[in-house]
Amino acid sequence: QVQLVESGGGLVQAGNSLSLACVGSGLRFSTYGMGWLRQAPGKEREFVAYINWNSRTIYYADSVRGRATISRDNAKNTLYLQMNSLKPEDTAIYYCAADPRGLYSEPWKYNYWGQGTQVTVSS
Repeated sequence: QVQLVESGGGLVQAGNSLSLACVGSGLRFSTYGMGWLRQAPGKEREFVAYINWNSRTIYYADSVRGRATISRDNAKNTLYLQMNSLKPEDTAIYYCAADPRGLYSEPWKYNYWGQGTQVTVSS
């Protein structure tokens, strides 16, 4: 059974930083491209960042580029997202997901999902 478990969410003030982690089990973590996606209240789920299996290919959404860093540690089956200079519009549930089947920016293409972690940025 595949499990992706996110952690690190919380309430932060605008301008501050937050680090998220996602631990995978039940899958060959090191072989999958992984992504972070988010869903704000009343909005559709959207792409945030993607990293391929060996960390050589990384993409970011325009909304977070320059403020976010995605990374992974395959030895620990863990995916990370560091977010800096947080803004109130970053408030959302953040999900990690695996295996986008070639379309990393399309949430509906990911095969496996975590349960999400809430990030709330106060102004």
